[in-house]
This record gives sequence, structure tokens and C-alpha cells, in this order.
Amino acid sequence: MSMMSEFKDFASKGSLVDMAVGIIIGAAIGKMVGALVDSILMPIIGVVLGGVDFSSLSIAVGDAQIGYGAFIQALIDFLIIAFVIFLIIKALNNMKKASDADDSPDEVALLTEIRDLLKDTRQ
Repeated sequence: MSMMSEFKDFASKGSLVDMAVGIIIGAAIGKMVGALVDSILMPIIGVVLGGVDFSSLSIAVGDAQIGYGAFIQALIDFLIIAFVIFLIIKALNNMKKASDADDSPDEVALLTEIRDLLKDTRQ
């Protein structure tokens, strides 16, 4: 088997393609959530807290500036992204449960019984 055909088999596997799509969508969601937090949520939180701009919050320790405001902003980004991913996974799991319920054992047993009855009437 040539290296090109091996690579084609590797690249065409469903799990690899699914992972690539997930990474691309994750990056896009990350950018959207970052813009949401930076442009909408943080200014609102800043107004509620009396005009505080989180991105500029820092503490001077000697000659160094420790910018904890950027950390607070990154923490809020992370929490929102984690919550959105949780909601997506929860929705996917609910859809999977619904599709699994469609193939219930009762239907299989009923179809088997119908098949057996049809077989008996033909004989």
C-alpha cells in the first residue's frame, strides 16, 4: 500500500474529520465569545461596578505591574465558553437518546412476531 493511499485512508476516517470540524468550530466559538465578553459583558459589568475597566486593573509590586484584570476577563471568557460547550454536548446527548429510543426492543419483538405470523400463514 502506497504512502498516499495510507494517508487517504487515515484522513478519510470519520473520527479525524469530526475532530477537525470540532476544532474549527471551537475556534470560531472562542472568537465569538471573546468578542461578546470584551465588547458587551465586560463594559456592562464595569458600569454596574461603578465604571471599572477590568482590562486595566493591575497592582504595582515594586517596578512590576501585575495585570489581574486581564485574568478576570480571561476567566469570564473561559466560564462562558465552558457553559456553551456544556449546552451543546447536552443537546447532542438528548438527540442521541431520542434516536436510541426510536429503536426500542418492543418494536423489534413486534416485528419478529409479525414475521413469524406471516411465515405460519404461508405454510
